[in-house]
Amino acid sequence: MQALRPTRVEVLLGVAVFCLVAVAVIGDAGPGGRSVAGSVTAFAFAVGFAALVLAARAWPVPVLLATAVGLVAYYVLDLPPIGLAAPIAAALFVAAERGRVLWAAGVAGCLLAASVGVRLTEGDDAAIVLGLELGSEAALVLAVVALGDAVRSRRALRAELTRQVDAAEEERRREAARQVDAERVRIARELHDTLGHTMSVVTLQAALGEEALADGKPAEAQAALAAIGAAGAGAMTELRATLGTLRRDTGAPEPAPGLDRLPALVDGVRRGGLPVELHVRADTAALPAVVATTTYRLVQEALTNVLRHAEAGRADVTVEAGGGWLLVEVADDGRGAPGAAAVEPGHGLRGMTERVSLLGGEVQVGTGEGGGFRVRARLPIGRAST
Repeated sequence: MQALRPTRVEVLLGVAVFCLVAVAVIGDAGPGGRSVAGSVTAFAFAVGFAALVLAARAWPVPVLLATAVGLVAYYVLDLPPIGLAAPIAAALFVAAERGRVLWAAGVAGCLLAASVGVRLTEGDDAAIVLGLELGSEAALVLAVVALGDAVRSRRALRAELTRQVDAAEEERRREAARQVDAERVRIARELHDTLGHTMSVVTLQAALGEEALADGKPAEAQAALAAIGAAGAGAMTELRATLGTLRRDTGAPEPAPGLDRLPALVDGVRRGGLPVELHVRADTAALPAVVATTTYRLVQEALTNVLRHAEAGRADVTVEAGGGWLLVEVADDGRGAPGAAAVEPGHGLRGMTERVSLLGGEVQVGTGEGGGFRVRARLPIGRAST
C-alpha cells in the first residue's frame, strides 16, 4: 500500500544506521583488529539493520524485535563493538512514531538490562557501566522514543484539526442548505396563502359578475369587478413583499399583515357573496407581530377553503385571548367533513399547521359541533396579552 512505503526520513535513517555501523567496523579494522571474515559479517549486519528500518513502517513491532535479536546475535558472534543505542535507535523511533510506544520502551529496557548484566558479568567496571555508559545509552534511547511519540502526536493533532475544519465547513454547508430550504418553504406558504385566497375571491366575484350581466344588473357586475380589482391590488402588494425578499431589496419591506387587516380580509370575502361575522376579543396591539401574522394567514387560508369547498351559507371568525393563549376559530355551516379523507392535509392545511407549530401552538380541523367545517387553533402569547 502507498501509505506503508518507507518515507524519505526512514530512508535517511536506514542510511544513517548503515553508516554508523560501518564506521564502527572500519574503526576496529587494521593491525590487531578483527579478521576480514568478521568485518564482512559485521558489514552484512549493517546492511541488515538498514534494510529492517525500510520495512519498519509496514511492520513496526516485528522489525523492532528482529533488530533487537539481530543486535544480540551480533555481539554473540563477537563482532566489532558498535554500541547499543545506534543500531536500534531507528527501529525504536519508527515503532514509537507508529504508536507502539510500549513495545519500543519495553524492548529498549530489555536490551539495556541485558547489556548491563553481560558487561558486569564480564568484569567491566561497575561505575563506568552503571554510570556513564548506562546513563548515556538510556538517555539516547528515551530521547528517540519520545521523539517518535511526539511526531505521532503532532501528526494526529494535525489530522484532528483538519477533520474538525472539514466537519465545520460541512456543517456550514448543511446549515446554509437548511436555511435555504426553510426560506423556500416560507415563501411557498406566503405565495400559497396570498394567491390562493385571491384567486378564490376572483373566481367567485367573476361568477357573480357574469350572473349580474346575464340578469341585466350592471351595478352588481360593476361591484364584482371592483372587488376583483381590490383583491388583485392586495395580492400584488403582498407578492411584491415576497419577491422583495427574494431579490434582497434594500428598500423598506412591506409590513407583514396582522390582525388590523382582518376586517379588510373579511370584507373581501363578504363582497364575494359569503356572509362572514368577525369577533375579535383581544388586545391586538399587545400581540407579538409573529402571532398576529400567523393568525391572519390562518384565517385567510380557512376562509379560502370555505369559498372553495364548503358550499357554506355563512362563516364565523373568532379571535380571543385568554390564559396566555390566543384562540382562533373559523367555522362555517357548509357540508363539513364527512370522512377522514375530507380532512387529509393539503398544501393549505399543512402550511397552516406548520406556521402554528413553529410558535408552539396547535391546530384542530374537522366537523363543528353544529355541523359544517371548523378550524380551531391555539397560539401562545404569554401573560401580557391576556
